[in-house]
Amino acid sequence: MKSRKNLLEQLKSLPHFSKNTVYQLGKQLGLKDGTVDTYISRFLKYKEIIWLNKGLYVSTDFFEKNKNDISYSFYLANVIRTPSYVSSWAALQYYNLATEAVHSITSVSLKATRDFETKAGNFSYQSIKKDLFLDFSLTKGKFDFYIASPSKALFDLLYFRTRQFRSVKSENIKALVEELRIDIDEMDKTEQEKFYTMIKKYSHE
Repeated sequence: MKSRKNLLEQLKSLPHFSKNTVYQLGKQLGLKDGTVDTYISRFLKYKEIIWLNKGLYVSTDFFEKNKNDISYSFYLANVIRTPSYVSSWAALQYYNLATEAVHSITSVSLKATRDFETKAGNFSYQSIKKDLFLDFSLTKGKFDFYIASPSKALFDLLYFRTRQFRSVKSENIKALVEELRIDIDEMDKTEQEKFYTMIKKYSHE
């Protein structure tokens, strides 16, 4: 039992960890992989760790201490499905351009569209083609995360909402943005120009 407790204590300092990390820590404690598997099952059963994705976890202790930090939620969004970046409503709210309540953190990924419902939150991933997987950057802080620029976050939102701008003319975009109650006038002028340039390039005239 002491080794189980020691293992859990080491996991509590990690923002997330893989099963391989637990195996490595277990070896340092002289534990076999089979024993570690048993411990992982018990940690889950007693809600001492939280499942994020296949082979990815976070300790309940670490999550509870950081769950109100939006940068941690965005960090987890990046980790659960890679490569990906936070976009759409979640990013627009982060930039104070939207007031819509966000119940799920939406990210854009090169992988298939998929939703993850976890005890650490709901994470939604929308698949985009490679030539549109761009205009995002790494925000550094207590937790680092990749996030779309304001213009790309708005572009992504409309891209998926209109099914890749089917039957949408570029002159109708402004009305669509207003309908969604997004304050585009609060967006930096350079970002606004980037947004309309992307719209003209990819929407159907």
